[in-house]
Amino acid sequence: MSSHENRVDEFHRLHTSGCFVMPNPWDVGSARVLEQLGFEALATTSAGLAWSLGCGDAEVTLDAALAHLRLVADAVDVPVNADFRDGYAVDPEGVATNVTMAVETGIAGLSIEDSSGNDGDPLLDFDLSVRRMVAARRAIDQSGTNVLLTGRSEGFVYGRPDIDETIRRLQAYAEAGADCLYAPRIDNLEHVSAIVAAVSPKPVNLLINAPFTTAAEAAQLGVRRISVGGTVARTAWDGFLKAAGEIAEAGTFSRFEGLPDVEALLG
Repeated sequence: MSSHENRVDEFHRLHTSGCFVMPNPWDVGSARVLEQLGFEALATTSAGLAWSLGCGDAEVTLDAALAHLRLVADAVDVPVNADFRDGYAVDPEGVATNVTMAVETGIAGLSIEDSSGNDGDPLLDFDLSVRRMVAARRAIDQSGTNVLLTGRSEGFVYGRPDIDETIRRLQAYAEAGADCLYAPRIDNLEHVSAIVAAVSPKPVNLLINAPFTTAAEAAQLGVRRISVGGTVARTAWDGFLKAAGEIAEAGTFSRFEGLPDVEALLG
């Protein structure tokens, strides 16, 4: 069995019981350090990648995303889940084509979301979204990789915080073949419990990007998987901006104390 097959199998196993935290590195260095810290799986962040390239999340090309997935997956031994945005396509066949390329990068899982990119109508049509999930499932099955598929509904991200519609979509994605379900930006624990109950026995991913709960509390609610999106990357940017801002504004360097020995971590 190849190392890729082992990582895919391990990723599926992690979803069968308990609750694990899957933080989101934004480059190879942060991925390797997170692995050293003992995390059993990692996930890419499309936003974190975009910021490292000096652009916005929606500006990253498919080719750049695929290259990034390959770099991160090759850099660590633990399973890597891909933040694959909307599949970098709207039509189901385009999603299938791109998912086929993604699973060849060495990832153990990937997510497909239902955002449209249209501010006035931020979610793709329900039936189209389901057909896109079916297409992603078919592409994975035809690849023979068994990469774990996560179905995402983005209403709470893009100003449509309707829990009933979110649950309706997640249930449909589960029926369409998604292995794990995910509605980012939900921070109401009653909503979390409702989603867990609605899609059971399939596992649920919870985004924690603010201190509204803990891993232990999420586990008690039945959450299987926790990710942090671009928030770890944002904490790194916070430190950078504060240090650089102090230098630019005051010409002082007070933040250059107590810094980590990054060379010792990665050298």
